[in-house]
Amino acid sequence: MPAKLDELSTATAAPTVLIVEDDPETRHFYEVIFEQDGFRIEQAHNGLQAFEKAKDARPDLILTDIAVPGIDGIELCRRLRADERTRSIPVLAITGYGDRHYPDRVIDAGANHVLTKPCGPDVLVSEARRLLALKA
Repeated sequence: MPAKLDELSTATAAPTVLIVEDDPETRHFYEVIFEQDGFRIEQAHNGLQAFEKAKDARPDLILTDIAVPGIDGIELCRRLRADERTRSIPVLAITGYGDRHYPDRVIDAGANHVLTKPCGPDVLVSEARRLLALKA
């Protein structure tokens, strides 16, 4: 069973999640969910901005929508995995695409897990916790 965020937080500072989402309302929704669960938040509205922030801030986890401007979430995953500064950061991708083969493409690009929209806040936070526990 994955460690709870409380257990992870006692050993280190609260984990930081970089939220990559171009829709301001959705980005705010994710921010509220994660802040309520004790995460620190960084934000990016496109893939290029996210890649630069990931290199500089080195978040504990990246939550990215696949359909973001600049470079999409798939290319973001590829670039994160190719850069030694970011390759070990867990990536949780979210997609609204219903194609059953689409998540495989995202995983092949380097995401650790893919969730399909809509997904509830409890599922989102639970998966983030699971990925952080695996990294720890």
